[in-house]
Amino acid sequence: MVGSTGRAGQGGGVASVSVDWPLVAALSCGFLVAASPWCVARAGVRARLGDLAVATAPGREPATGGPVEIGVLLELLGAAVRAGTSVPRALEAVGQAVGGPDGVALHRAGAAVVLGAGWAEAWSGSPARLDVVRAALAPAWEQGAAPGESLRVAGEQLRRDQQAAARQAAARLAVHLVLPLGVCFLPAFVLIGLLPVLLSLGGGVLGGG
Repeated sequence: MVGSTGRAGQGGGVASVSVDWPLVAALSCGFLVAASPWCVARAGVRARLGDLAVATAPGREPATGGPVEIGVLLELLGAAVRAGTSVPRALEAVGQAVGGPDGVALHRAGAAVVLGAGWAEAWSGSPARLDVVRAALAPAWEQGAAPGESLRVAGEQLRRDQQAAARQAAARLAVHLVLPLGVCFLPAFVLIGLLPVLLSLGGGVLGGG
Protein backbone atom coordinates (compact mmCIF):
# COMPACT_ATOMS: atom_id res chain seq x y z
CA MET A 1 0.00 0.00 0.00
CA VAL A 2 1.56 3.29 1.05
CA GLY A 3 4.48 3.32 3.44
CA SER A 4 5.82 6.28 5.42
CA THR A 5 8.92 6.86 7.47
CA GLY A 6 9.64 9.79 9.78
CA ARG A 7 12.86 11.38 10.95
CA ALA A 8 13.04 14.11 13.58
CA GLY A 9 15.95 16.51 13.87
CA GLN A 10 16.75 19.52 15.93
CA GLY A 11 15.17 21.92 13.44
CA GLY A 12 11.96 19.93 12.88
CA GLY A 13 10.74 16.69 11.30
CA VAL A 14 11.15 15.41 7.79
CA ALA A 15 8.71 12.73 6.50
CA SER A 16 9.27 10.64 3.44
CA VAL A 17 6.43 8.74 1.77
CA SER A 18 6.99 5.76 -0.51
CA VAL A 19 4.26 4.78 -2.99
CA ASP A 20 3.80 1.23 -4.20
CA TRP A 21 3.55 2.10 -7.89
CA PRO A 22 3.08 -1.52 -9.12
CA LEU A 23 0.04 -1.80 -6.85
CA VAL A 24 -1.37 1.49 -8.15
CA ALA A 25 -0.89 0.31 -11.72
CA ALA A 26 -2.59 -3.00 -10.94
CA LEU A 27 -5.58 -1.25 -9.37
CA SER A 28 -5.89 1.05 -12.38
CA CYS A 29 -5.80 -1.89 -14.76
CA GLY A 30 -8.41 -3.67 -12.67
CA PHE A 31 -10.72 -0.68 -12.85
CA LEU A 32 -10.33 -0.48 -16.62
CA VAL A 33 -11.05 -4.19 -17.00
CA ALA A 34 -14.16 -3.91 -14.82
CA ALA A 35 -15.48 -0.93 -16.75
CA SER A 36 -14.61 -2.18 -20.23
CA PRO A 37 -17.68 -4.46 -20.78
CA TRP A 38 -20.04 -1.55 -20.09
CA CYS A 39 -18.09 0.79 -22.39
CA VAL A 40 -17.81 -1.83 -25.12
CA ALA A 41 -21.51 -2.61 -24.85
CA ARG A 42 -22.43 1.07 -25.21
CA ALA A 43 -20.10 1.39 -28.20
CA GLY A 44 -21.53 -1.76 -29.77
CA VAL A 45 -25.09 -0.56 -29.32
CA ARG A 46 -24.26 2.85 -30.79
CA ALA A 47 -22.55 1.23 -33.78
CA ARG A 48 -25.47 -1.13 -34.33
CA LEU A 49 -27.91 1.78 -34.13
CA GLY A 50 -25.92 3.54 -36.83
CA ASP A 51 -25.88 0.45 -39.05
CA LEU A 52 -29.62 -0.04 -38.66
CA ALA A 53 -30.34 3.62 -39.38
CA VAL A 54 -28.36 3.43 -42.62
CA ALA A 55 -29.96 0.13 -43.62
CA THR A 56 -33.53 1.20 -42.94
CA ALA A 57 -33.41 4.76 -44.24
CA PRO A 58 -30.76 5.17 -46.97
CA GLY A 59 -30.29 8.76 -48.04
CA ARG A 60 -32.71 10.12 -45.44
CA GLU A 61 -32.45 11.55 -41.99
CA PRO A 62 -33.41 8.97 -39.35
CA ALA A 63 -36.87 9.46 -37.89
CA THR A 64 -37.04 10.60 -34.30
CA GLY A 65 -39.67 10.24 -31.65
CA GLY A 66 -41.25 7.02 -32.92
CA PRO A 67 -41.04 3.65 -31.21
CA VAL A 68 -38.19 1.38 -32.24
CA GLU A 69 -39.10 -1.92 -33.87
CA ILE A 70 -38.97 -4.89 -31.50
CA GLY A 71 -36.70 -6.72 -33.93
CA VAL A 72 -34.26 -3.81 -33.74
CA LEU A 73 -34.31 -3.91 -29.94
CA LEU A 74 -33.52 -7.63 -30.03
CA GLU A 75 -30.58 -6.98 -32.35
CA LEU A 76 -29.25 -4.19 -30.15
CA LEU A 77 -29.48 -6.33 -27.04
CA GLY A 78 -27.76 -9.15 -28.90
CA ALA A 79 -24.91 -6.81 -29.87
CA ALA A 80 -24.56 -5.72 -26.25
CA VAL A 81 -24.40 -9.22 -24.76
CA ARG A 82 -22.01 -10.37 -27.48
CA ALA A 83 -19.73 -7.53 -26.38
CA GLY A 84 -19.50 -9.26 -23.01
CA THR A 85 -21.83 -7.19 -20.87
CA SER A 86 -24.41 -8.64 -18.50
CA VAL A 87 -28.14 -8.73 -19.16
CA PRO A 88 -28.97 -5.84 -16.77
CA ARG A 89 -26.22 -3.64 -18.17
CA ALA A 90 -27.31 -4.49 -21.71
CA LEU A 91 -30.86 -3.41 -20.88
CA GLU A 92 -29.59 -0.16 -19.39
CA ALA A 93 -27.29 0.57 -22.35
CA VAL A 94 -29.93 -0.15 -25.00
CA GLY A 95 -32.58 1.74 -23.06
CA GLN A 96 -30.39 4.81 -22.81
CA ALA A 97 -29.48 4.55 -26.50
CA VAL A 98 -33.00 4.24 -27.95
CA GLY A 99 -34.81 6.57 -25.54
CA GLY A 100 -38.57 7.05 -25.53
CA PRO A 101 -41.04 5.02 -23.44
CA ASP A 102 -39.47 1.73 -24.52
CA GLY A 103 -36.00 2.95 -23.61
CA VAL A 104 -37.16 4.13 -20.21
CA ALA A 105 -38.79 0.75 -19.55
CA LEU A 106 -35.67 -1.18 -20.60
CA HIS A 107 -33.39 0.98 -18.47
CA ARG A 108 -35.75 0.70 -15.50
CA ALA A 109 -35.91 -3.10 -15.80
CA GLY A 110 -32.12 -3.40 -15.95
CA ALA A 111 -31.65 -1.14 -12.93
CA ALA A 112 -34.35 -2.98 -10.98
CA VAL A 113 -32.78 -6.42 -11.33
CA VAL A 114 -29.41 -4.98 -10.33
CA LEU A 115 -31.04 -3.74 -7.13
CA GLY A 116 -32.45 -7.21 -6.41
CA ALA A 117 -35.94 -7.13 -7.92
CA GLY A 118 -37.39 -10.27 -9.41
CA TRP A 119 -37.52 -10.61 -13.17
CA ALA A 120 -41.31 -10.23 -13.44
CA GLU A 121 -41.32 -7.40 -10.90
CA ALA A 122 -38.62 -5.51 -12.82
CA TRP A 123 -40.81 -5.43 -15.93
CA SER A 124 -43.94 -4.29 -14.10
CA GLY A 125 -45.53 -1.35 -15.90
CA SER A 126 -43.54 -1.84 -19.10
CA PRO A 127 -45.31 -1.52 -22.48
CA ALA A 128 -46.95 -4.71 -23.66
CA ARG A 129 -44.91 -4.65 -26.87
CA LEU A 130 -41.79 -5.37 -24.78
CA ASP A 131 -43.16 -8.74 -23.67
CA VAL A 132 -41.13 -10.35 -26.46
CA VAL A 133 -37.92 -8.89 -25.04
CA ARG A 134 -38.84 -9.87 -21.49
CA ALA A 135 -39.66 -13.45 -22.51
CA ALA A 136 -36.49 -13.76 -24.61
CA LEU A 137 -34.19 -12.73 -21.75
CA ALA A 138 -36.04 -14.54 -18.95
CA PRO A 139 -34.21 -17.89 -19.45
CA ALA A 140 -30.86 -16.11 -19.40
CA TRP A 141 -31.57 -14.30 -16.13
CA GLU A 142 -33.53 -17.01 -14.31
CA GLN A 143 -31.85 -20.18 -15.61
CA GLY A 144 -28.43 -19.04 -16.78
CA ALA A 145 -29.05 -19.75 -20.48
CA ALA A 146 -27.03 -17.98 -23.15
CA PRO A 147 -28.78 -14.65 -23.78
CA GLY A 148 -27.42 -14.28 -27.31
CA GLU A 149 -29.04 -17.51 -28.47
CA SER A 150 -32.37 -16.66 -26.82
CA LEU A 151 -32.39 -13.26 -28.51
CA ARG A 152 -31.53 -14.80 -31.88
CA VAL A 153 -34.36 -17.35 -31.62
CA ALA A 154 -36.80 -14.65 -30.54
CA GLY A 155 -35.78 -12.47 -33.48
CA GLU A 156 -36.27 -15.30 -35.97
CA GLN A 157 -39.68 -16.16 -34.52
CA LEU A 158 -40.70 -12.51 -34.68
CA ARG A 159 -39.71 -12.32 -38.34
CA ARG A 160 -41.67 -15.49 -39.13
CA ASP A 161 -44.74 -14.10 -37.39
CA GLN A 162 -44.44 -10.82 -39.29
CA GLN A 163 -44.10 -12.65 -42.61
CA ALA A 164 -47.15 -14.80 -41.85
CA ALA A 165 -49.15 -11.72 -40.93
CA ALA A 166 -48.07 -10.03 -44.17
CA ARG A 167 -49.15 -13.05 -46.23
CA GLN A 168 -52.54 -13.12 -44.52
CA ALA A 169 -52.99 -9.40 -45.13
CA ALA A 170 -52.11 -9.87 -48.81
CA ALA A 171 -54.65 -12.71 -49.11
CA ARG A 172 -57.37 -10.57 -47.53
CA LEU A 173 -56.50 -7.71 -49.87
CA ALA A 174 -56.82 -9.98 -52.91
CA VAL A 175 -60.30 -11.07 -51.78
CA HIS A 176 -61.37 -7.49 -51.17
CA LEU A 177 -60.14 -6.42 -54.62
CA VAL A 178 -62.21 -9.00 -56.53
CA LEU A 179 -65.45 -6.98 -56.54
CA PRO A 180 -63.90 -3.57 -57.41
CA LEU A 181 -61.83 -5.11 -60.18
CA GLY A 182 -64.88 -6.96 -61.51
CA VAL A 183 -66.90 -3.77 -61.57
CA CYS A 184 -64.09 -2.03 -63.45
CA PHE A 185 -63.40 -4.79 -66.00
CA LEU A 186 -66.97 -5.91 -66.73
CA PRO A 187 -67.98 -2.77 -68.67
CA ALA A 188 -64.74 -2.91 -70.63
CA PHE A 189 -65.35 -6.58 -71.45
CA VAL A 190 -68.88 -5.79 -72.66
CA LEU A 191 -67.77 -2.85 -74.79
CA ILE A 192 -64.70 -4.49 -76.29
CA GLY A 193 -65.71 -8.14 -76.41
CA LEU A 194 -69.48 -8.50 -76.62
CA LEU A 195 -70.68 -5.30 -78.28
CA PRO A 196 -68.73 -5.75 -81.55
CA VAL A 197 -70.00 -9.32 -81.84
CA LEU A 198 -73.59 -8.24 -81.25
CA LEU A 199 -73.29 -5.41 -83.75
CA SER A 200 -71.83 -7.75 -86.32
CA LEU A 201 -74.59 -10.30 -85.82
CA GLY A 202 -77.24 -7.60 -85.91
CA GLY A 203 -75.83 -6.15 -89.09
CA GLY A 204 -75.79 -9.55 -90.72
CA VAL A 205 -79.39 -10.26 -89.74
CA LEU A 206 -80.60 -6.90 -90.96
CA GLY A 207 -78.64 -7.19 -94.18
CA GLY A 208 -79.97 -10.68 -94.86
CA GLY A 209 -83.55 -9.56 -94.21
